[in-house]
Amino acid sequence: MTNVPTTTKKDWSTDQEVRWCPGCGDYSILTAVQMMMPDLGVTRENTVFVSGIGCAARFPYYMNTYGMHSIHGRSPAIATGLATARPDLDIWVVGGDGDMLSIGGNHLIHALRRNVNIKILMFNNMIYGLTKGQYSPTSEVGKITKSSPFGSVDAPFNPISLALGAGASFVARTHDMDRKHMTKVLRQAHEHDGSVFVEILQNCNVFNDGAWDKITKRANRDANLIDLSHGDPIQFGADNEFGVVVENAEAKVVNVADVGVDALLVHDEHREEPGLAFLLSRLSNRPVSPTPVGVFRSVNQPEYSAGVARQLVDAQAQNGPGDLAAMLRSAGTWTVD
Repeated sequence: MTNVPTTTKKDWSTDQEVRWCPGCGDYSILTAVQMMMPDLGVTRENTVFVSGIGCAARFPYYMNTYGMHSIHGRSPAIATGLATARPDLDIWVVGGDGDMLSIGGNHLIHALRRNVNIKILMFNNMIYGLTKGQYSPTSEVGKITKSSPFGSVDAPFNPISLALGAGASFVARTHDMDRKHMTKVLRQAHEHDGSVFVEILQNCNVFNDGAWDKITKRANRDANLIDLSHGDPIQFGADNEFGVVVENAEAKVVNVADVGVDALLVHDEHREEPGLAFLLSRLSNRPVSPTPVGVFRSVNQPEYSAGVARQLVDAQAQNGPGDLAAMLRSAGTWTVD
């Protein structure tokens, strides 16, 4: 975009008091987004943040852009309508794991499969925070909460696997403890034309404090975060001593010294077939074992709003311009006896 005025983080921040619990991971995500926006070459008047219900859903209040705090789970559907009517806008969707994967699960998967040009950011703290600590669709089996006093018996969703299964053309994961990594992933998400799903591992320090500590605390990152890099063998560890191979249709962690670098899986985020990305998504036994972060998949596919626009152009070419007023004043199109 040309002639974009120079802005700063302050220009993208509202005058609203940020109302999250002190120490909440949402603060670092908000700061990362506000600091990133001036560098994207976009304007505030062409940027929209849409949210549902939950702690994460307060996000639009704090972004000095257009925005909508919508209803529980429906933000992907509302954003789809907006993207179809106004494909020129930059549209971000923000929600939590409960909002997106429980009541909003159907809306999420259909927005992803349609490849609508919206950027969906799902904050995953594995708990319902706003409603005071019930287990969520991503809580681990055995999780003791106010709604599961004897431990949850539900098998949790793997959000990355779900997004890949729905056919999302861009799927990534980052976390709230590394602003540099988060910003890198979100920049790539913004550049993508089509459906984006970014899972952001986020700490709820009141109702699920430390849930991600075994992989995201600085002391644990080398051994437990697998940073995916396109075109490179998948290695991790303080000295890259660990790697990932595929054996018997399963991704496994190995010692590089045992197999050699040439045996490691080379990451290809542009691979059209999502099978390898799906294997990587199943690698971790979260939240306690080595977990891939970064971009799992980024492929080009036909975008939804562009397809709708082409249909309208074709219809007008065949039938001439429509008359909306005449249609609204017309009689009923069928009769019920």
